[in-house]
Amino acid sequence: METQTKIWLSSPHMGSNEQVYVDQAFRTNWVAPLGPNVDLFEEAIETFIGNEVHVATLSTGTAAIHLALEILGVSKDDEVLCQSFTFSASANPIMYLGARPIFVDSERDTWNISPELLEKAINDRIARGKKPKAIVAVQLYGMPYKINEIRRISQEYDIPVIEDSAEALGSKYLDGNCGSFGDIGILSFNGNKIITTSGGGALISKNINYKRAAIHLATQARDNAPHYQHSKVGYNYRMSNVLAGIGRGQMEVLENRVESRRFNFDFYYDSLNHFSEIEFLKEPSGYFSNRWLTCILTPSFEIRERLRLALLEDDIESRPLWKPMHMQPVFHSYPNYTDGTSEDLFEKGLCLPSGSNLTEEDLDRIIALIIKELTV
Repeated sequence: METQTKIWLSSPHMGSNEQVYVDQAFRTNWVAPLGPNVDLFEEAIETFIGNEVHVATLSTGTAAIHLALEILGVSKDDEVLCQSFTFSASANPIMYLGARPIFVDSERDTWNISPELLEKAINDRIARGKKPKAIVAVQLYGMPYKINEIRRISQEYDIPVIEDSAEALGSKYLDGNCGSFGDIGILSFNGNKIITTSGGGALISKNINYKRAAIHLATQARDNAPHYQHSKVGYNYRMSNVLAGIGRGQMEVLENRVESRRFNFDFYYDSLNHFSEIEFLKEPSGYFSNRWLTCILTPSFEIRERLRLALLEDDIESRPLWKPMHMQPVFHSYPNYTDGTSEDLFEKGLCLPSGSNLTEEDLDRIIALIIKELTV
């Protein structure tokens, strides 16, 4: 009996020129951090996002959040407001600096940080004598958060926003690209993201001084001296010239990758939306999601698990939605402003295979199995 190919949730998908740029790095011996590929990868991201942004490519998206927090002045015992419904990398860097995460729940329209609960949290923390130093707002699964509402709150209370666009490269709100809406934006190029450099990330800002500060901190905060001199603690966070070569090739196919991911969503939606047991996250007016992952909501934990386990039995990877940070053992003791939204999404939601390299045969196989489970 022929063994079926495993279907992954979101696997890397190379284009045609990644190897060319990596080979150039080897031929010219630019295999150390920095080099032509780094500069050209940053330029490609800046051109794509537009809005006069400046980009510093780094070793990970997590490193980008860490540097963003430090650049914005977050330090020991400060408080940082953070979306609870996200991956732990959004919150972990707050802990690196000895600061305290304050978790805020999501709203139903985008599954991202709730403006109402965010404002409630700010006022409560101020009343307790501790004005938060920053807001980490996430564009989950490629869906932009409520940009205008969060911007208004940020400006009214004078609290900067770190725009976690790790999952949202290629997504837009009105005429703007995600990554350009916060005081500092961040991207991730992890192996499962819409484009990848194997590992990697980027810090984005319209403020050129923030880019310069990020590069300084990411290269061990070396002072401008002929010898090795350091006036502050730095990090080894810069992206290598080799990995940046992969990134250059990936940027050339980014729009195709977005198109493929959106095709996957439409395929799932057209095949399953008539089932009362299945609900999809739709784009509000003015929103454009890259549909990094197609996610569905089911009526219950039991139905979600029945689908997940049936897919797993057929060697198809799916995954529950993110477990909220305020439910995580490592963060359970920190304050949270929640109303049950993210807990409900976690309990009932499932991420379906969404890679840009899925074939229609793969999608037919997934759909057939889900329909079979729903019609038992």
